[in-house]
Amino acid sequence: METEILSIDPNHIDEEKIRRAGELIAKGELVAFPTETVYGLGGDALDPKAAQKIYGAKGRPSDNPLIVHIAEFSDLERIAREVPPQAKRLADVFWPGPLTMIVWKNDLVPYATTGGMETVAVRMPNHPVALSLIKKSGRLIAAPSANTSGRPSPTEASHVAEDLSGRIAMILDGGPVGIGIESTIIDLTEEKPMVLRPGYITPQMLSEAMGEEVIIDPGIIAADDTKKPKAPGMKYKHYAPKADMVIVEGEEQAVIDKINALVREKEKSGVEVAVIACEETKDFYHAKNVLSMGRRTNEEEIARHLYRILRECDELSVAAIYSESFSTPRIGNAIMNRLLKAAGHQVILV
Repeated sequence: METEILSIDPNHIDEEKIRRAGELIAKGELVAFPTETVYGLGGDALDPKAAQKIYGAKGRPSDNPLIVHIAEFSDLERIAREVPPQAKRLADVFWPGPLTMIVWKNDLVPYATTGGMETVAVRMPNHPVALSLIKKSGRLIAAPSANTSGRPSPTEASHVAEDLSGRIAMILDGGPVGIGIESTIIDLTEEKPMVLRPGYITPQMLSEAMGEEVIIDPGIIAADDTKKPKAPGMKYKHYAPKADMVIVEGEEQAVIDKINALVREKEKSGVEVAVIACEETKDFYHAKNVLSMGRRTNEEEIARHLYRILRECDELSVAAIYSESFSTPRIGNAIMNRLLKAAGHQVILV
C-alpha cells in the first residue's frame, strides 16, 4: 500500500483534504492525524475490522484498548451504557483537551476496539484537524498513537512516516504537536475515580473539577515495576529507543559525575553513547552526543521534546543512552512515567 501524505494547515483547514481523509475512514481505511498530544492512527471505532487493522499496522497487542475520539459530548452518551455525573463535570472543564475518560460501554462499541473489555476509553481532542476529521468522516475514530508499538510516540508527521509508511492509507501532516505526551486517563467505573495514566492534566486538577478525591493507580510509575498497572497498555514496554537506556537520579553534581564516568567507561569499550540532559547542565557532560530536553524550569518544553529526543538517539545509532531524571513539579509524574517505560525501569540512584 502506498501511503499518501497531505500537508494541512491547522489554522486554515483545507476542507477537500479533510473530506478525502474522512472518506477513507468511512471506508474502513486508516488515517494518521495530529492531535494536541501526539499523532493518532485513526480508524472507524465502531468497525471491528478497522480496529483489527490498527492493531496490525502498529504490531500492537490486541488486549490493549484503543481510545475513541469524539467531537461532541453527545457522542459519549451514544456509546456509554451510562454517563457518570463526573464525566459531565470533567468535560465542562477539560474537553476538548488531553483527558481520556473510561466509562462502561454499550453494545455499539465492538470488543475489538476495547481490547475485549466492558469499558471504553473516550476523549475529545483539542486540535482543529482532529475535530474536523471526526465530523467530516461521520464516524467516531479509534486512535492510538501513530507509531510502531513500543517505539517513541510520534510528535511530527515524519515520525509517523518512518514507522508506518506502506501500512496505512494516509497521513495528515499538520506540523509538530503542542503538548508532546499522551492524554491523562481517568477511570470513572471504579468506586473512586482513578488515574491510570498521568498526563498534562494532573490528579489535583481532576479533583478540583469534580469536587472529590482522585486516586492514582500505584502501578503506573513504580520504579521497581512490581505492581501491576490496572490499564492494560501500561504493562507493555513503551516509548523505547533502540539503544539500551538508563536513568541516573540524584543530586545534580552527583548525577553529572556518574554519567560522565559511565560515558568514559562505554567509550573506552568503543561503544557510541548519548546523554539526555537539560539546558542548564548539558555543557557539563563529556560525551560526543549530548541532547537537551530544554530548560528544567519549563516543564511543557521538556514534555514536548521528549519523544523527538528519543528518536534522535535512534538516528545517531548510539548503543547506550544515559538520561538525567526529570521529576518536575507539575507534570513530572507524566514525564517520568514515559522515561521509565522507555528505559525499561533501569534507574541508578546516586
